[in-house]
Amino acid sequence: MEIQTIQGNSASLIGLAGQEPMESGCVELAWQAGVNYFFSYGVGDSPIVNDLKPLLRQHRESVIVATGSERREISHWQQYIEQVQQTFDIDTIDILFAEYVSPADDWKQVEALVDQLYRWKSEGVIRYVGITTHNRAIAQQLIQESLCDVLMHRYNMAHRKAEETVFPMAEAAKIPVVAFTSTRWGTLLQKHPDWPTAPATASDCYRFGLYQPAIRLALTAPQTRKDLDANLTALTSPPMSEHEVTHWRQFGDLVYGSGQDSFETSWP
Repeated sequence: MEIQTIQGNSASLIGLAGQEPMESGCVELAWQAGVNYFFSYGVGDSPIVNDLKPLLRQHRESVIVATGSERREISHWQQYIEQVQQTFDIDTIDILFAEYVSPADDWKQVEALVDQLYRWKSEGVIRYVGITTHNRAIAQQLIQESLCDVLMHRYNMAHRKAEETVFPMAEAAKIPVVAFTSTRWGTLLQKHPDWPTAPATASDCYRFGLYQPAIRLALTAPQTRKDLDANLTALTSPPMSEHEVTHWRQFGDLVYGSGQDSFETSWP
């Protein structure tokens, strides 16, 4: 269940994902702290893309470049791959994700796309085929049918049902899971009137996810260097204890479903 750099080093436990807005300098700060996994939604003009370019010029074989698209047309993907290669001046994309596969997708179209992604992998264009989904049944099918090398799946203190279904299958299939929405769009960091102690910190949220053996890496997407610096303490903090896990499970149960975002609450 390893994700490795071209050089053969393991991916860091925390990965930096692009956020709008995001202060310039976050890539370098993360790199100096030991982060070697960088995920970008698209390759337009953004701080994470602009700051990643000089890092890749110096350390290409030590950096994992992950990106993807929500589109399903293969013609679009060919153009996107070329755009990524030109933007970062790289020949090979480390992980390419087919993003947000959902029940609304045409499954035959998804399978055709996955087949093409694996062809590109065999040609050395990409190193790992990735898929992201919020849907647990789809995640299980992807694992069962070996349709990806890396699965990106939602998991946090409030949304934990993947523990019972997705994660055991991923472990058995040796498919690493990248966790996203670890702070539940920031709502887990907010004080709750019925919670007697302080709310979770972002570091608590990432450590909670990394407690799961199936989760190989948790993504963080801060807006500022100050927030990133705080989030990166998850890299140097000890693994979460069972007592802490129980504590934050209770917090997650309390706040589950209380968000105002329809996207959030429509994916229980």
